[in-house]
Amino acid sequence: MLFDTQFLSFLLAITLLSITPGVDTLLVIRNTARGGVRDGILTSLAICCGLFVHATVSALGISLILLQSAWAFSALKLAGAAYLVWLGLQSLRSARRGNPLPVAGVTGAQRPVGLWQPIREGLLSNVLNPKTVVFYMAFLPQFIAPGDPALLKSLWLASVHFVVANLWQIGIALMVGRAGHWLAKRWLSRTLDAVTGSVLVLFGVKLALSQRP
Repeated sequence: MLFDTQFLSFLLAITLLSITPGVDTLLVIRNTARGGVRDGILTSLAICCGLFVHATVSALGISLILLQSAWAFSALKLAGAAYLVWLGLQSLRSARRGNPLPVAGVTGAQRPVGLWQPIREGLLSNVLNPKTVVFYMAFLPQFIAPGDPALLKSLWLASVHFVVANLWQIGIALMVGRAGHWLAKRWLSRTLDAVTGSVLVLFGVKLALSQRP
């Protein structure tokens, strides 16, 4: 059943998870500030598309293999950590240059960001996040009854997560976009780049040093 007695519990839990600040929120803010609301929305959609990947591998048992294999989990963890550090260093490099952020057309010099860049960044940041693998492996089975088709139910729950997370993250992108005149100021853009870059690097380092669950 798609709507069962557990659904409201899942909806509440997934809503609280979605609004908790983390890498996804930082990346949406960073990319919105860099390229406007369009980039923020594309980043959010790409991040949430990664949820279907995790739901599928969880239902098929691939997540269990990753959790049981030390080298496979370590490889995924290090790949995700390296990607977060790379994103953070990009922001820190931008902060050092000190260019004002081209938000919502406020400044004349738009950064040449292609359509696929925010999509690629959002998708990879989610798919390469081993914490999401662990979360889906441990969390989703609690809401799948023994008689339910595992793959179908997992994809349905991921769809609910997709909608909730996008509502929150796109709302953040719209708020950042409306603050374009402020973000276009050089000192504020440098501060935002420096803070988001530093936090992304710290997230990556923490992930690389964390122990297997």
